[in-house]
Formats: sequence, C-alpha cells, structure tokens
Amino acid sequence: MIPSLSEPVRSESLVDIVTKRLEEAIVSGELAPGSRILEQSLAASLQVSRGPLREAIRRLEGRRLVERRQNIGVRVAELSPGDLSNLLVVREALEGMAARLAAQRMTPAEIDELERLLHEHADQEELRDGKAYLQASYDNDFHFRIIKASGNRQLEESLINDLYDLLRLYRARSSKAEGRAQKAWHEHVEIVAALRSGDPDRAEAVMRDHIRNARLSVEQMMPPAAHD
Repeated sequence: MIPSLSEPVRSESLVDIVTKRLEEAIVSGELAPGSRILEQSLAASLQVSRGPLREAIRRLEGRRLVERRQNIGVRVAELSPGDLSNLLVVREALEGMAARLAAQRMTPAEIDELERLLHEHADQEELRDGKAYLQASYDNDFHFRIIKASGNRQLEESLINDLYDLLRLYRARSSKAEGRAQKAWHEHVEIVAALRSGDPDRAEAVMRDHIRNARLSVEQMMPPAAHD
C-alpha cells in the first residue's frame, strides 16, 4: 500500500523519504494534477521541517512533477488536454520502437525476469480488486525494464530522462479507469509473449496497441472539453 501523506516521516534521510512520499502521492492521485502544494500544512502532515520539504519540492520540480508559477506558487504538474494527447502519441511511437529493439536483444533469462515481475504485480491488492495498476518506479516498472533492454541510448534519454516521471503520472491515472487495471496487466503478458517470440514486428505492434489503449482510457476520463 502507498503511504498516506498523513503518516509522519521517521527516517534519517529526510529529503529522500519526503521526495519519495510526495512522488507517490502525486502518482497515486492523492495530490491531484494542478493542485497547489501548501508548504506549511504539508510539513505539518509529514511532521518534518520546511527545509527538507522545500528541497524535496525542488527535486520534483527538476523532474517536472511539480511546477512553480509566478504569483501562484508550486502546483502538481498538469498538462493541457492537447499537450497530453501529443505526449501520449509520442510515447506510443517511442515505446513501440523500444519493444521492437528489446525483442531482438533480450535474453531468455531477461524475459524470465520480466515475467516474474508481472507475477509480483499480480499480487497487488489494488490490481486484484481492479482499482488500479500502480508500479513503483524504475526496476519495478515493466516499461522501464523494456526501455532499458532496448539498448538504445537516445530512446532511454527521451523516455527515461526527459519523459519518464510525467508519463508515469498519467499511466497511473489511466490504470484507474473502470476495467483498465486488469486489462493492462493482461496486455503486459501479451507483450512478454511477443518479446519471447523474438518477432520485432509483433513486439512493436503489441506494445503500441497497449499504449494506445492507455491513451484512450486517459482521454475518456478527461472532461468533455478535452476532446474539442
């Protein structure tokens, strides 16, 4: 379970822990896109001083999960419907290529590890209940593993260094659409099968279908104006 912001932080590495707690709150939706971050009340909830909190906010600002606006303050990052649609279309193309390359490069042992990861995900209470499919970042993230397995530095730069955190925010949001969580997990299983086949065309096609479905889920959750 993801910790609540109401739980106090008890750790010697306060900045790291506070950063992780805020990241989890943003990805889970506890801190919604566009919501204002009020330092005083948040520091009180986490039971930390404002110094570590401010440093954590600066880190998340560098990762584009929060943004600072003049005369407004710090808010959780929020994309316009048009920008979000464009971003997810780019993601479909880039991750499709990552899957194509991974199908040519991954060893059977690496694919076995990816399959084991999916079995770990299947034990999530939220996923079993069909409420959400939330993945911890980096090595516990199915998509991160495939991007790294592509062996293409430019793809890694684009999908991990530039877009990863922002995309992860909206991936979590799409997984909460009705029926989407378990469907997404089964699509991951199909991707593993495509990678195991060693067929790059199939791997790319299955990955693109998966990401297209996630994009449609997000768009259906947006207000009507998002489709104008």
